[in-house]
Amino acid sequence: MTNPLVNAFFIGRALAEGINEQVEATVSSVLSEVGKFDAEQRENLRNFTEQVQARAQQDASQTKTSTTGSNSASGSPVDLQETIDDLRAEIAQLRATLQAHRNQND
Repeated sequence: MTNPLVNAFFIGRALAEGINEQVEATVSSVLSEVGKFDAEQRENLRNFTEQVQARAQQDASQTKTSTTGSNSASGSPVDLQETIDDLRAEIAQLRATLQAHRNQND
């Protein structure tokens, strides 16, 4: 006859080993999935970064092309600071004209 206590011990030990194997398999599976997810997200981020850089380069080249196109149409290069200064002068002149008009109506 087998001793019920010895039998319970071996059943408990087998149960613990079985649970341990299941936990190890589950943890390994979860870690594998996390690793895959991390790799996919890194790849998605890399692709997104490349797309943003490509758009920026495309926009920069289009801006350069349109600026170059306007340069060749007018026959002289466009000086950005000169254009800004001209616009500021026009704004100041318009303000002075507007103020003079307001003073006449008062």
